[in-house]
Amino acid sequence: MIGLISATAAGAVAAQRLASAWPERTRVYEGPVRDAVGRAFGECEQVVCFLATGAVVRLIAPLLADKGTDPGVVCVDEGGRFAVSLVGGHAGGANALAVEVGEVLGAEPVVTTATDAVGVPGLDTLGMPVEGDVARVSRALLDGEDMELDLEIAWPLPALPPNVRRPGPDAPAERGGPAIVVTDRVLDAGGRPTGDGRVLLRPPSLVVGVGASRGAPADEVLGLIENALRDAGLSPRSLAELATVDAKADEPGLVEAAARLGVPLVTHSAEELAAVEVPNPSDAPLAAVGTPSVAEAAALVAGGELLVPKRKSERADGRPAMATCAVVRRPARGRLAVVGLGPGARDLLTPRAKAELRRASVLVGLDQYVDQIRDLLRPGTRILESGLGAEEERARTAVAEARRGQAVALIGSGDAGVYAMASPALAEASDDIDVIGVPGVTAALAAAAILGAPLGHDHVSISLSDLHTPWEVIERRVRAAAEADIVVTFYNPRSRGRDWQLPKALAILAGHREPTTPVGVVRNASRPDGSHRLTTLAALDPATVDMMTVVTVGNTATREIAGRMVTPRGYRWQENPEGAE
Repeated sequence: MIGLISATAAGAVAAQRLASAWPERTRVYEGPVRDAVGRAFGECEQVVCFLATGAVVRLIAPLLADKGTDPGVVCVDEGGRFAVSLVGGHAGGANALAVEVGEVLGAEPVVTTATDAVGVPGLDTLGMPVEGDVARVSRALLDGEDMELDLEIAWPLPALPPNVRRPGPDAPAERGGPAIVVTDRVLDAGGRPTGDGRVLLRPPSLVVGVGASRGAPADEVLGLIENALRDAGLSPRSLAELATVDAKADEPGLVEAAARLGVPLVTHSAEELAAVEVPNPSDAPLAAVGTPSVAEAAALVAGGELLVPKRKSERADGRPAMATCAVVRRPARGRLAVVGLGPGARDLLTPRAKAELRRASVLVGLDQYVDQIRDLLRPGTRILESGLGAEEERARTAVAEARRGQAVALIGSGDAGVYAMASPALAEASDDIDVIGVPGVTAALAAAAILGAPLGHDHVSISLSDLHTPWEVIERRVRAAAEADIVVTFYNPRSRGRDWQLPKALAILAGHREPTTPVGVVRNASRPDGSHRLTTLAALDPATVDMMTVVTVGNTATREIAGRMVTPRGYRWQENPEGAE
């Protein structure tokens, strides 16, 4: 929850704008400001104060306890010009909140956190628990000091600056200087403690399978898990989940243990677990729940390395154990984000796309698209670019990099799933990597917004390129759209080597539509050199069209109204406008 506090009429108006924009996320605090700040600080994860920064500093100073638990605080000035991240920039989310507040209020976000200011990811923003000498290593990152990234476990991290070295498989990591170590072990690879210029990042790599008798106490389950991890030299902060059989989904001891550990309790069917080969099967669980293994099978069901075989809990009174557990290091999964960049204008690039570009350590894309967003990438991003005609190669490269445990962004224009890179990439990808689709504004939508409302009713997009699709198939689709009276947007309409397909497609449509049917022609939609014109089916000259153009042909109801191309939705008021309500 975000607490909103104001002291003046202008501040109250701005606070209400945020409350209206985020009704489920915000709570307006009223009354004396000092009391309101105190209540919000104790009740909310974040606070936005419409006050001077000096006033807020004095009000919250006595309330500050720990940067890891204090709420993030953002200040907005009386004129609504700036949204200042005051405290809790990373842990409290104030930096991101300042950006969000700025977007709603039209204010400039002010973020002074050093890493954010220069585009370097903060060590406490990587989505993993962090331990060690964070201040020393952060300074080394910012100062360009040579340092080492020791990936004991491959994990998809965002790009780190060029001064961070990744040792090759045959080059052992050096010891002694500042370093970032990604590990689920208690000590780093050299067995050294963590307060000597090193930081440990704890990836969620460990799965603990648990079995329990009915009524097993949570303390017994927790003690068993803690002892198993400690004896194996594994960090509980890398625990991703507890896993068990469906029959134990509501077992109170397991539910409470997972809650106290802060991880989900994941369940699997007995049939699924029975199919997993384990080193220590038993007749007891087979008779009780229908599988010869619960702990080991539940931990291994998704694959991985068995680090701790099944072990039983120990009870001080000597009674039989009521819980079992096994620990598995699950395989690291790379991350492939397939990102649509939109039609070219920067303000049509979505916030989610920008976030994924900054999340990636490897960018794969067509060289001209890379040039569009190069300034948005973090320092150290590895760029793999190629020219036209290498789509399949780019898709294979992106998937291969993700399989190596990298965080990869594969970019395409418009929406990456529409005549772009998502299809070849997903055809290459298997279920051993995570794939995230990021939608973008398509060329058809960008062109339609410029033309008016040509897509107000049923519409279809058809590519006239026969490089990958036989012309016979394309022609059949054009005829079907013509006969069905559907608005058509043609992609890839004409190139130097393909100059007859567009006239042929227009002739097919002309057999079903009047010569005066409106046609919109948009080139480089949304870009500075963009152009557009409205013509008719009879008057369109195909020679004026190229590969940077989309052509939208209306249906029999499409009209030109006040210089705009409009396809009615078919409402009755369009037939009887005087009777419209």
